[in-house]
Parts: sequence; C-alpha cells; structure tokens
Amino acid sequence: MHRDAFTPSELALLSRVFARSKIKNETATEKERRASRILAYYQAGVTDEDELELLSRQPLGR
Repeated sequence: MHRDAFTPSELALLSRVFARSKIKNETATEKERRASRILAYYQAGVTDEDELELLSRQPLGR
C-alpha cells in the first residue's frame, strides 16, 4: 500500500508514534531512520500505535 499522501488522522497517529518512540541523544540520521521505519511498517499494514512504537526501534525485516 504505497501512497503519496496521508489523511490528517493518519498524520496524527504517525506523529504520536514518532514522539513516543524518541530515543535520548538520538542523532538526526537516527531520527530519520526511525521515521522511515515507522512509515514503512505503517504502509505494510501495521496500524497499532504500541506495535509501531516497538517496531520503530528495530531494524526493518528484509
């Protein structure tokens, strides 16, 4: 499910997950990678906030 735009409620959910999954002393690159993981998992069908938060801290499965 690849799309170019998200609804306001989806953006709110993704923003909450990003804020909740914050890691102390994280570099800009690490933040970008975490945001990419959140988006990738969301687009793969994971919509539960707690699960997204947990997965955001793990490498993407390949």
